[in-house]
Amino acid sequence: MLKGLAITPPIIGRISIGRIVEKNGKRLPEKDDQFTLTTQVQQRGEWILHPLNESLRKANPGKLRAIPVRLLFNDPDLNLRAEYTLFDRETGRPVCVGNGERCKRVEEGGIAILPCPSPDGCQFGGPGGCKPYGRLNVIVGDDDEIGSFLFRTTSFNSIRTLAARLHYFSAVSGNLLARLALELKLRGKSTTQSYRAAIYYVDLSVRAGTTLEATITEARELDARRKAAGFDQAALDAAAKVGFANGAFEDSLEEAAAVAEEFFPEPTTGSTDAGSADAPGEPKPSTLRDKLNHKAALLSGTAA
Repeated sequence: MLKGLAITPPIIGRISIGRIVEKNGKRLPEKDDQFTLTTQVQQRGEWILHPLNESLRKANPGKLRAIPVRLLFNDPDLNLRAEYTLFDRETGRPVCVGNGERCKRVEEGGIAILPCPSPDGCQFGGPGGCKPYGRLNVIVGDDDEIGSFLFRTTSFNSIRTLAARLHYFSAVSGNLLARLALELKLRGKSTTQSYRAAIYYVDLSVRAGTTLEATITEARELDARRKAAGFDQAALDAAAKVGFANGAFEDSLEEAAAVAEEFFPEPTTGSTDAGSADAPGEPKPSTLRDKLNHKAALLSGTAA
């Protein structure tokens, strides 16, 4: 196993409740009030829809606000990883990742382990845009029992709700989280911060039309069948834990730029001309991807 490379669950698709749109020449995140399932392939700057997106919509007319899922692991913290995260908007790389107690911060001499006071009390991360960043892996459909869909979020409401549900379901089922038939649900609420407008967050519940007792009974039956077949869930959890710990940061460099663009956009206020070193008449790179491509072009020209 390559040291320094986080080994994460195989991803076969994405789940989002928003998208990237272009406004005034800039690619900016736009919120939505329904789920969208996509592949990991982009075409003309847009994620290609996953076939399951259409099949789920046909089964549930209207907006897609519930997705039947199962979980990969019995350990709640393996299914949902959440930390306070600060990205470098110029490179797309994570700069500092912490859990409220300790953080891993990129410094000139390498990665330093430092106290993490959370964004509100951090002079380094607070002004820089550090905020909660969570990743949830879920199984959708029956085609791949190890491959999963990845849901990323910086919503405090989603992270807090999902963390609570995962730990509660694990407790009441007797540590059979990976056997429970559940569903992701999109819920709305109004707050003073949203000026009483509806905001949406992701929840996890038993599937519609069933009860928690019935879900646990089914989970115990599934657990017995898998044990009889030789399926070692404890070994799978252990392998995942080792894989996540193998790297300093979970997101790879190729993923980090897209994550920073979607969840950590640059501020749109203020002049965009300050400090510009672009050549006269040359369009300014307006997004992280544009900046990286622009730098690569300059380096190629220098090398030539």
